[in-house]
Amino acid sequence: AASDPIERARHLALATTGADPEVAARLAEAAALARDRGAPSMAASLGLLSARHTPADSVPAPDVRRLAAAEDAITAGELDLARDIARDVLTRATVPADRVRAWIIVIDTAGHAMTEVDAVFPQALADAGDDPELLALIRYQLAWRALLVEGDFDEARGEAARSAALAARAGDRYNELMALSFQAQLETLMGHPDAPATIKQALKEPQDPRVACHHNGAGYSRFRWLIMSDQLPEARATVTALLREVRRRGSVESEVHFLRGVAETELRSGHCGRALDLARESLMMARDTGIGEVASAVLASLAEASGGSVERALELAREAVDHAEENGDQMYESRGLTALGYAQLVAGDAPGAVRSLRRVRELEHGLGITDPARGRWQGDLAEALVRVGETGEAQDVIDVTRVNALRLGRESVLAVLDRAEALVRAARGEHDAALAQLTSVQDRLAKLGHGLEEARAAFAQAQLRTRRPGPTSYDEAARLFRRCRALPWLRQVEAAALARPVEPEPAPTLAPDGLDSLEGLASMERQVAALVMEGATNREIAARLFISVKTVEATLTRVYRKLGIRSRVDIVRLAAGRRP
Repeated sequence: AASDPIERARHLALATTGADPEVAARLAEAAALARDRGAPSMAASLGLLSARHTPADSVPAPDVRRLAAAEDAITAGELDLARDIARDVLTRATVPADRVRAWIIVIDTAGHAMTEVDAVFPQALADAGDDPELLALIRYQLAWRALLVEGDFDEARGEAARSAALAARAGDRYNELMALSFQAQLETLMGHPDAPATIKQALKEPQDPRVACHHNGAGYSRFRWLIMSDQLPEARATVTALLREVRRRGSVESEVHFLRGVAETELRSGHCGRALDLARESLMMARDTGIGEVASAVLASLAEASGGSVERALELAREAVDHAEENGDQMYESRGLTALGYAQLVAGDAPGAVRSLRRVRELEHGLGITDPARGRWQGDLAEALVRVGETGEAQDVIDVTRVNALRLGRESVLAVLDRAEALVRAARGEHDAALAQLTSVQDRLAKLGHGLEEARAAFAQAQLRTRRPGPTSYDEAARLFRRCRALPWLRQVEAAALARPVEPEPAPTLAPDGLDSLEGLASMERQVAALVMEGATNREIAARLFISVKTVEATLTRVYRKLGIRSRVDIVRLAAGRRP
C-alpha cells in the first residue's frame, strides 16, 4: 500500500522470512535510491536487510551487499557500524576482492589514527596479490599512511602516483581520479612545480560524479590551490558549491570537511564572525560523528583567536596538539601548534608563541613542506621574535620564507612578511622606513582581500606612531577590526588607545663600563635594561615598548644571565660604571 518505493521495500523485507532473491533485489534497488536521495544511513540499513534476504549462492553474494552497506555507513558518519560489518565479513570471505574491500573499510574507519591499523596493510597486500585494481586501492591508503604516520610527503606523493597508474591500468577511473587528486593536494602543500599539471590531469574528462564532490577529490584540490594563491572569491564559490552538493547527497564526512573550507575562506577574507559560526558548526558535527575532530578543533581555535574567545582558542589548540601527538600525526601536530602559536600571540604571550611556532618550523622542515601559504605561521613567528628581542632570528625567518613565497607567487604571504620586517626595522630604530613599509603593506593586503591582515598592518602603524611626537589615532585600526568582527584584536586596540601616550625620551647615558657590558645583549634586551636604569617598573617598560609584562620579565631573566648579575639594582650599578 505504501507509495514510496523505499518504504514499500522496507515493509516487504519485514514481512518476509528467510532468503528471497526477489525481495533482496528490491531492497538493493531501494538502497541505491536512498543513496541517490542523499540518505546514506537509510541506504546502509536497506543494504543490510538486502544482505539478510540474499541466498548464499546468489550473485551478488550477501557479503558484497554487506560491504556496500558498510560504505554507505561511512558516508553517513556511522563508523562503528561500518567497522563491525567489515570485520564480520573478513571472518568468512575468501574472494580477494571482497577481502581487500573489507580491509579498506577498516582502514577508512580509523581516520587519522592510522597507527591503529598498521597490521592491516601486509594482510591486504597479500590478499591483493598482483591484481592492479586491488593494489591501487591499497597503494592509495599507503599514501595516506606515509603522510599521516611517517610525515613523508615524498613517499606519500610516490604512493599516490603508483596508485593512479595501477588504477589506470585496471580501467578503474574512480580510483585513478582519487589518487591523482590526492597527489595534487600533496604537491600543492609541498610547493611542487608539478601541482598545476596534476590538478589539470585530475580534472580531465571523463569525470566521475562521486569524485567531483569528494573531500579528497579534484574539486577540493582546486579549492586549496585557489585559497593558497589568494584567489579568495573564486575559492569561496568553489567550496560553497561543493558544500551544497554534499549536503544534497548526505555525505557527512565531506560536509564536515567543506564546512571547514568555507570557514577558512571567510577567515582569510576577514569575516571573523561568519568564520567563527561555521568553525563551531564544523566542530560540533565532527564531535557528533567522530570525523575530523583534530582538523575542526584547529580551525575553531584560529577562528576563536580572531573573532571569539582567546581562552577558548588556547584550549582547542592544545587539545588538537595532544590528540595529534597521540595519533602520531605530525601533519596535524604542526597545524595544532600553528593555531596555538597564533592564539598565544593574540593573548600577549610572545615567548609561548615563539616556542610553539619554532616547533612548527622544525616539523614542516622534516615533512618537506615548502609552501608558506600552507600554514601562514611565518609572519606570526617573526612578530613574536621581535617582541622578545630576537630581531636577528626574526629577519632570518623572513628572508628564508620570502624565497619560497617569491618562487610560488604567494602575494599575501609576501605582504605579511613585509609587515613583520617593518617591526624588525622599528625595533632597530628605523621608524620612518618601518612606517612607509607598513603603509604599502596595508594597501596590498586590502587589494588582495585579506581583511584581518590589513587591520593588523593598520594597528602596527598606529603603535609605531605613538613612539613619535604629534597626535596618534587608533581610529583606522579600530574601524578595520570592527568591520572584521575581530573582537580580541579590537580589545587590544581599545586598550592601546586608552593608555596614556608617552613622549619619546632620550636614551640614558651610561658610564663607559656600562656601555661595554651591554654590547652582548640583543636589541630588546638593551632597551629593557636601559629603561631599568631609568628606574622604570616592569609594567611601565611593557607600556613603553608595547610588549607584555611577561615578556619584560623573561627578557630581564636573560639580561641577568648574560651579564652575570642577580637583580635590577645590579643593572643600575653597571650604568654608573661600578662593579655589581
